Amino acid sequence: MVSSEFHWDHQIPLPKLGPSHSRIVVGLVALICFINSYDGEFVFDDSEAIVNNKDLHPSTPLNNIWKNDFWGSNLSSNSSHKSYRPLTVLTFRLNYLLAGGLHPVGFHVLNIGLHSVISALMMDVFAILIGGLAYDARGQRLNQAPQASFLAALFFAAHPVHTESVAGIVGRADLLCALFFQLSFLAYCRGFRGGNDRNFSVLWIIFSLLLCAAAMLCKEQGITVLGVNAAFDVLMICKVNIYELTHRLLLKGKPVDQASELVRTGLLMRLLLLLAGGSLLLYARWRIMGTGPPAFTEVDNPASFAENVFLRMVNYNYYYSLNAWLLLCPWWLCFDWSMGCVPLIQSASDWRIVAVLLLWSCLIGLTSQALCSQDGVKRRMLTFGLVLLVIPFLPASNLFFRVGFVVAERVLYLSTAGYCLLLAYALGHACCLWRTHRKLLCVGVLALLCVYVGRCAQRSLQWRTEQSLFTSALSVCPLNAKVHYNVGKNLADRGNQSAAIKYYREAVRLHPKYVHAMNNLGNILKERNELVEAEELLSTAVHIQPDFAAAWMNLGIVQNSLGKFEAAEHSYWNAIKHRRRYPDCYYNLGRLYADLNRHVDALNAWRNATMLKPEHSLAWNNMLILLDNTGNLEQAELIGKEALKILPHDPTIMFSLANVLGKLQKYEPSSTTAGANWTWPRSTTSRP
Repeated sequence: MVSSEFHWDHQIPLPKLGPSHSRIVVGLVALICFINSYDGEFVFDDSEAIVNNKDLHPSTPLNNIWKNDFWGSNLSSNSSHKSYRPLTVLTFRLNYLLAGGLHPVGFHVLNIGLHSVISALMMDVFAILIGGLAYDARGQRLNQAPQASFLAALFFAAHPVHTESVAGIVGRADLLCALFFQLSFLAYCRGFRGGNDRNFSVLWIIFSLLLCAAAMLCKEQGITVLGVNAAFDVLMICKVNIYELTHRLLLKGKPVDQASELVRTGLLMRLLLLLAGGSLLLYARWRIMGTGPPAFTEVDNPASFAENVFLRMVNYNYYYSLNAWLLLCPWWLCFDWSMGCVPLIQSASDWRIVAVLLLWSCLIGLTSQALCSQDGVKRRMLTFGLVLLVIPFLPASNLFFRVGFVVAERVLYLSTAGYCLLLAYALGHACCLWRTHRKLLCVGVLALLCVYVGRCAQRSLQWRTEQSLFTSALSVCPLNAKVHYNVGKNLADRGNQSAAIKYYREAVRLHPKYVHAMNNLGNILKERNELVEAEELLSTAVHIQPDFAAAWMNLGIVQNSLGKFEAAEHSYWNAIKHRRRYPDCYYNLGRLYADLNRHVDALNAWRNATMLKPEHSLAWNNMLILLDNTGNLEQAELIGKEALKILPHDPTIMFSLANVLGKLQKYEPSSTTAGANWTWPRSTTSRP
């Protein structure tokens, strides 16, 4: 490879730095972009994957992370998301151990550090893809396009679409996957000593496969590195010209010479190794998944439920165009794009089809240039740019299986590398063509980087708290019912119920079957004593989703308050039917039986609550009060002492037991006596 091929690289308006200094600058830019998220809270999906995930706790056996999915559910469960990412969960557990609990700072700092390392490593990946495997006399690999690889790495480090992966802690999966993806690619390249296709190391290729397996154990997308490795081998190592090969095959019918040459270089052997390794990894992943793919609903991915195949494909392609737009103009960013955020294209007259046509026009144009250009560097850069852009995105494309989202910024983390490579080449080519305007282009590049850094900083601030994250989405996806639901939930958690009602109502209006919004709105209305409307909402919720245990229990509470005792009992038992381990429901059922003077049934219900949840203070206390009021003082004493073994510092149980001991005239161990009239503690509600 002749260095004159890269004469355009020197025209790129960047300071000429050494390899180490370039990597440091790229890492620092990545750090500056996202540093203001270091002290953010646990937001959005973090609550399920981290806060409520028992696999992070030291008391949970370590081997559980190999049996459960990313969210802590058993993989064999039908409700499992089937996201198998044990290495990512292991890093969460290490964060938990090092911090001594759920302190988000450590989680955020590691994410930011990972992104900085990945961005610096991208320089090596870009250098190889642009300039190939060239070595000096000492065997050191040369970077034949230092300016282009530096610029592409800067764009990657500062691209705002990465904010969700870096500032959102669950984005750790994408970061770790990208890290092992890079290492697998670099290991594969390391297998070609001196850049010679005839002299390769099988051990390095096997090591590359092991790193691919590690990437898959961080996120499923990691397997796509095998496609990138194969493309690199065919196009860069063996220098196969796809256009010439196709031309000879179709017009001259003489592919034999080329095929025999490929056999001699060992390409077919290497491709068979990649195919065998990839097949083994996919088979293992399929066996681990257990009960089959996860079941997604229409609101998660409405296009995949379209009956018309044509409309389904048109909408998929529109989703692709939205992803492309996020790479080109990462200004409209949102934490969730489902539930009406992107209305379906229903007919050929929809103007949004223009976006699909424009996308494919660009892709076909780039592909034709990548295949047919006489300029070898141009052909190589366009090809590898498209390879990095498309191949890592394939698992999210709906082509092989249904995915559970419409658009997800996290899945673009690796694909951004392909876009940045294409952008760097376009700017380098422009600098070469318009040398008289080099200063203007320099200002443009600097301005684009500054805009990227500023947008990253702004978006990172929005990801620091759920309040700012959810409210920022209102202007981007005003038709998204989930956005309004999350804003309402956040307001309710902060005690602003009046404002929360407004957003819950809007969520139900936008999505009339949004049962979680109905449940939460019904709870607030119940607390405001608007019981009739609360009953209507909760009845609608259980009618739409008959197995919604929380809504059944809350409906029972409302019906109990309305004096509809038989209906309330029916609702409670329906809740228990759909969620057998439901201590709060047993507690509320016990309250109902106590109101109906069915004392034995009440005691049994509360006993069930304490068996399922031994620290259920209200159930213990109610048993004490009921036994006290019915004169069963000795039994009450036993229950009280049993409760204090589990909850030794609970003041309500101490006070109730003191009352019992006083009546038994056991004054010495009793710290106080009771003379108050007792009322049952309020019902416990359930809210998603």
